[in-house]
Amino acid sequence: MNHPQPDNPLHGVTLAAMLEHLVDQYGWQELGDRINIRCFNVDPCVKSSLAFLRKTDWARAKVERLYLETVQRNN
Repeated sequence: MNHPQPDNPLHGVTLAAMLEHLVDQYGWQELGDRINIRCFNVDPCVKSSLAFLRKTDWARAKVERLYLETVQRNN
């Protein structure tokens, strides 16, 4: 059963979509500068970054926060 989540800006946005948006917006270099995570700075790719972010709550939280800031600034 799906429950509406009108106050959750991340509802329906996948981690992959967030990461792709951030990479398009900033590129890997700047993304790695903004969020100092090895998978963004050393031979970055979406697949390995997603694997790391799915396992690491603190890193995922930083990506979600930057995504929200970026989306809110662009609106």
